[in-house]
Amino acid sequence: MDADLDRMLRRVLRPLIAMLMRRGIGYIALRDLLKNIYVEEALRQQPAEASPTDSSISLVTGINRREVKRLREEAAHPADQDIRDPMSGVNMAARVVATWASAAAFRAPDGAPRPLEIHGEGGTLDFDALLRAAKVDVRARTVIGELERAGVVERREDGRLHLLRTSFTPETPREKMLFLAANVSDHLRAALHNLDGNSPVFIERALFHNGLDAAQQAALRPVLAELADKMLRQANETLLGAGQSEGPEATPSPKRRLRLGVYYYDAEAGDAP
Repeated sequence: MDADLDRMLRRVLRPLIAMLMRRGIGYIALRDLLKNIYVEEALRQQPAEASPTDSSISLVTGINRREVKRLREEAAHPADQDIRDPMSGVNMAARVVATWASAAAFRAPDGAPRPLEIHGEGGTLDFDALLRAAKVDVRARTVIGELERAGVVERREDGRLHLLRTSFTPETPREKMLFLAANVSDHLRAALHNLDGNSPVFIERALFHNGLDAAQQAALRPVLAELADKMLRQANETLLGAGQSEGPEATPSPKRRLRLGVYYYDAEAGDAP
């Protein structure tokens, strides 16, 4: 392993290893997980029509053939048969909130999210219309229950739903872990895509300031959070508009997904990662 790659891996892995140690998860548990991931990735990178042997997987992963055979057999008969995406409910709720806060049709003249009827009559703008705009094919009652549980929506005396926050942020430890997995994974994939010299180049930029006064930094933190929220809402409005501009005669093309993120971190000036 060359020196630059060694430095990169140490920097990327250090906060993860520190978290695992805080949770009492030692090297052996991580080693076993890494074996599984190495085999899974080696299989994923094979052509769809290929039938890789245990020996070929062993060659590219460095894991002995007998261990590869065992891991492949375990993967073929997983103990947990639940194949549902654990992020699906969280993504659904986040998409509904983002549409409510970003789409012009659901904002009042002052820019604030409009209160919505649960089920309107005729041309009334209601929660069902919001679900259609967000492309969420789930019953309104189910989504409303999730948003109320998260404290994002409130049903008031007028019978309408009021949006309390313009973003759906994770509340439970499990939801926070799911968000971390999705966001950090895509961020890392974007950076590695660029590192490999692939095209198009993905956005991978950050601001860095050193030597800021601690009191100034504390005062700036909510300002930066507001700027980030505004940028993401504007981006979401642009993306929603692009989706609605496609007419019925538009030429179908393959579907893609994207994730645009903003992150923030601060620490003591001498606290090197």
